[in-house]
Amino acid sequence: MDGPTAGGLAALMARRAQRDLLRFITCGSVDDGKSTLLGRLLVDAGQVPSDTLARAEAASRRWGTRGDETDLALLLDGLHSEREQGITIDVAYRYFSTPERQFICADTPGHAQYTRNMATAASTADLAVVLIDATKGVLPQTRRHAAIAAVMGVGTFVAAVNKMDLVDFDEAVFAEHASRFGDALDRLGVHGDVVAIPLCAVTGDNVVRASERAPWYSGPTLLGALESARPGHGADDDRHAAERFRFPVQYVIHPGPGFRGYAGTIESGSLTRGAEVLVLPSRTRTRVARIVTADGDLDVASAPSSVTVTLEDDLDVARGDMLAHPTSAPSVTNAVDADLVWLGERPVRAGAGYVVKLATRSTVAVVNAVEDRLDLDALERQPVDELALNEIGGCSLSFTERVVVDPYRQYRATGSFVLIDRLSNATVAAGMVRRIGRTADSPRATNLTWQTTQVTRSQRAAQKGQRPTVLWFTGLSGAGKSTIASALEQRLFMRGHHCYVLDGDNVRFGLNRDLGFDEDGRIENIRRVAEVAKLMADAGLIVMTAFISPFRGDRQLARDLFEPGEFIEVFVDTPLEVAEHRDVKGLYAKARKGLITNFTGIDSPYERPEAPEVHLVTPQVDATDASNDQSDLLARHVETIIDELARRGRID
Repeated sequence: MDGPTAGGLAALMARRAQRDLLRFITCGSVDDGKSTLLGRLLVDAGQVPSDTLARAEAASRRWGTRGDETDLALLLDGLHSEREQGITIDVAYRYFSTPERQFICADTPGHAQYTRNMATAASTADLAVVLIDATKGVLPQTRRHAAIAAVMGVGTFVAAVNKMDLVDFDEAVFAEHASRFGDALDRLGVHGDVVAIPLCAVTGDNVVRASERAPWYSGPTLLGALESARPGHGADDDRHAAERFRFPVQYVIHPGPGFRGYAGTIESGSLTRGAEVLVLPSRTRTRVARIVTADGDLDVASAPSSVTVTLEDDLDVARGDMLAHPTSAPSVTNAVDADLVWLGERPVRAGAGYVVKLATRSTVAVVNAVEDRLDLDALERQPVDELALNEIGGCSLSFTERVVVDPYRQYRATGSFVLIDRLSNATVAAGMVRRIGRTADSPRATNLTWQTTQVTRSQRAAQKGQRPTVLWFTGLSGAGKSTIASALEQRLFMRGHHCYVLDGDNVRFGLNRDLGFDEDGRIENIRRVAEVAKLMADAGLIVMTAFISPFRGDRQLARDLFEPGEFIEVFVDTPLEVAEHRDVKGLYAKARKGLITNFTGIDSPYERPEAPEVHLVTPQVDATDASNDQSDLLARHVETIIDELARRGRID
C-alpha cells in the first residue's frame, strides 16, 4: 500500500513540476474591484481551503461591504487598516495551480500614494490584468498602472471590464472601454492582441465560468485567458539557456586555503560544470570547476537556482562582479539611459546623486539629465527637467565606477536597479536600463542642434502613399534575408511604393569599411545602419535592412530610434545546418577551418528574436535555387510581409 501511494505522489509532483509558471498582477484604479476579482477567481477555481473561506465569512460580518454575502476581497486584504478602510495598501501574493498551469498572482493597490508597491509587483510579472470599472471607463490611474507595467517589461495585458452587471452587460459599453484601453496600449508601444473580457467579479460572470448574461461574448473567461497566455520572462528556451547565463556574485566563501567559492543566484540561463565563463568587469575567462549546493554538487544548474560556483583559476572575484556566457555577455559601462518610476517626495533634477543598487553591486549614480516624462493623458513623452512623485520618465545617469548591465527588456534582473537617498536611505526610484551609454570619459559633441526642414516626414510619406517603415530582417548568414528583402523591394516598387534595401555586405564597402567583425565592430555596424535607416524613414521611405544583427540588445537599440509601429522585425528562421549547407559565399567552411573568427553560429552566438512582428520559417529559400517550390515559398513570404504592412496601415 505504501509503495503505490508514494509512487503516485511522486508522479503527481513530477507532473506539477512540468507545468510552466505564470506570474501576473491585478491592477487598475481605486475601487475597480481588483481584490474581489482575485478572491472570486480563487474561490471558483477551488483554490481556497474551507477554513480560510470560513474565516473570510467571519471577517465579512465585521469588515465586509456586501451585506450578508461573503466579501471575497477580504481573502486578499489582510491588514487591519486595509479592512478598516476597505482598500488595498500592500501587495498580496497568492500561489495557486490548475491542471494547465501554475500561477503566482499579486493583488496591487490602486491608490496613487502606493504606486511603489504596484511597481514592485509589476517588476516580476509576465502579465497584467487591468481592471476597468464599466461605469467609469479608463481613468488616469488605469493609464498610470498600464504605463508602469509596460515600462516594467510586462508584454501581455488582459482588460477585465468589471461591474458589467451595473450596465446590464451592454455590449456597446464594453466595446468602447476595450477600444479605449487598446488605444492606450498602442500609444505606450505595447503591440499585439489585447484580451478584453466583460465580467462581474461579485457574481463570477466570465471569471471561471462563461456568463449567460453576455451571450454576445465568445472569448475566453479570465481563467481561460490566464491558462493560455504565453510563458513570460522566466522561461528560458533550453536551446539558448547557456547563452543567457547571468550570475551576480553575492558572497565570497573562503573558509580556508582549500576552498574559494562564489555564492549567488543564477538570474538567467543555465550553467554547466566545465563550461567557460567570463568574469566581469575584468573580462577574464575561466572555467567552472564545481557547482556546489547544500544537497551536493550539480552538473547543471538553471535559473533561479541559488548555488556556489568554484572556478578552475585563482582570480580576483568580489561581491558585485558577474559571471556570464563569454560570447553573450552584458556590457561594462559607467553610463546608461534609463526609465525611472520616481517614488521620492522631492523631485529629481540633473546633478542629483544617489546610491544605486544594481544586482549585487552598490555604487553612486549621478543624474546627468532628466530627458522626458510620460504624460498619462496623452500617453506621449514630453521634454521636462524634473520628475515628481509617481511620474515616469527617461534619464541619463553616470556611475562613479564601472558596472555590469543589460538592457532591461532582454534581462530583467541585470537591467534593473533602484536609487536610494544617501541621507534617509529611502528608495526613491525604480530604474530600467533602456540603452547602454557611452563611458563618462568619451567625448560627446554638445554644440549641435537638429535642423528642422520645411517639409515634414508625414508630408513626404503622404506624397508617396505610404507610411515610413523599417523592416529589419535578421537571421543567420545564408538564411535568405537579402533574397527575401530584394524580392520584397521589387514587389513594392511594382506597386508604386518608394523603398530601398540596406544590405549587410553593401554598407561595408563604404560607410562601414573601417569596422571589423569583433563584438565592438558589430555593435557599431548596427548602430550606424540603424541611424541611416532612421534618416531614410524620415524621408518617407520603406526601408529594408538585411543584416545578421545577432544580438537582441543591438536590435532593441535600433527599434528604440523609431516611433511605435515604424519598426517591424522580420525573423528569417533558418536552421544552422541548412544555412551551412548552402554556404553560397564559402564563409562557413572558412569559419570551420578557423580562417574566420567571430562567425555567427560557429564561434559567436545568434540570439533569436523573442517576439518578432513577422516570423518566416524558411529552411529552403535560396537565391541559387530556381525550382518552382522555392519560387512559391519566396512569393508566399513576400505576400506575408505585404499583408502585414497593409494590416498595420503602413501601405494602402
